[in-house]
Amino acid sequence: MSNIREIAKKAGVSVTTVSRVMNDHPYVKEEKRARVLHAMKELKYTRNIQAVHLAKGYSNMLGIVLPTIDHSYFSRLVTGIAEKAQSHGMHFALFQTGYDPIKEKEALMSLKERRVDGLIFCSNALSDRDILNWQESGPIIFCHPTPCENCSTVSIAHDQAFKEGLHHLASSGHQRIAIVLARIEGANSQSRIQAYQDMMKSLGQDIDEKWIIEGKLTLFDGKQLFSEWQEMKNRPTALFITNDDVSAGFLLEAQRHAIKAGELPAILGFQNDYLSEALGISSIDIPLKRMGQEAFDLFDRAIKGEAPEKRMLPFRLIERTTTVFKNNR
Repeated sequence: MSNIREIAKKAGVSVTTVSRVMNDHPYVKEEKRARVLHAMKELKYTRNIQAVHLAKGYSNMLGIVLPTIDHSYFSRLVTGIAEKAQSHGMHFALFQTGYDPIKEKEALMSLKERRVDGLIFCSNALSDRDILNWQESGPIIFCHPTPCENCSTVSIAHDQAFKEGLHHLASSGHQRIAIVLARIEGANSQSRIQAYQDMMKSLGQDIDEKWIIEGKLTLFDGKQLFSEWQEMKNRPTALFITNDDVSAGFLLEAQRHAIKAGELPAILGFQNDYLSEALGISSIDIPLKRMGQEAFDLFDRAIKGEAPEKRMLPFRLIERTTTVFKNNR
C-alpha cells in the first residue's frame, strides 16, 4: 500500500501538497494537483477513509441496537433507518443484543470509543436513564416514548393504542380478555398491563392470572400459545397480542387443528405486517418504516447540534375477520 510520502516523491511535490490535494484544499496549483492525482493512480493508492474520519472526529458510522434482526417489527424499523442512512452516505452497524444488558453496554462503549457517531435503540433491557448516562459520548435516539428529558424519541402513543384495542374488544362484547406480551419488563409493557388492569376493573371482571401472558415473540411462540389457550379451564374469549408474528402462529396452528372460526377467540394484533393482512388478522397499524426514517432524522439533527425532540406518529386500528368471529362468550 502506497503511503503519502511515496506519492509526494513520485509527483515531485511536498507531503503538505499531497495532503492538501487529498483533502480538496482550494489553494493548490492545478498543475501540481494533476501530478499528485496521476501519482496516486499509478501507485494504486486507496485512502484509509476510517482514519480520515477519526482524524476529523467522527466515524461516519451509526449504531443500531436491537434485540434481534429475525423479527418483522425490528427488520422494518431497520429498513427505514438504513434507507435514510444510505441516502446520507452513512454506514451503519447492527448490535444484536437479545435483551442482554452486557451487550447493550458494549454498544454504548462503541459510542464512547468513537467507533460509532450515535446510537438508535429500537428496544432495550437497560433503563433509559442508565443509557442516557452515556449521552455525553454522542447522540442516543429511542424508538419508544420515555419520560426522560433532553433526549430524542420517535414512537406511537403505545398506551393510547393499547387502550383503544382493549376498548374495541370490550365494545364487541368481550369481558374475558387476555393480553399477550413479549416481556413484562420495560416501560411499554408496564403501561400496557396498567391499562389492561384498569379496563378489566371497569368491566367488573376479575383477572385470571393466566390471562397475562409473556415471553411470546415469534411464530413458534404463537403455536405454543394456541396449546396453552386450549388447556385453559377459564378460556378468554379474546386475545390482544402485542405482535403479529405470534397472532399468525396462533391462527395457523388453530387452522392446522381444524378449529372452526366460531370456536376461536377474537384475535387483535399489534403491528399490522404482511402476515396479518394475508391471514385477515385485525391489528393496530404502526408505521414502522417511517419510524426508522424519523429516528435517523433525529440522529442527523442531533449531530448538527439541534435540540432534542420527541415525535409521535399516528396509529390506527384495522379490523379484519379475527375480531368479527361469532365467539362463544
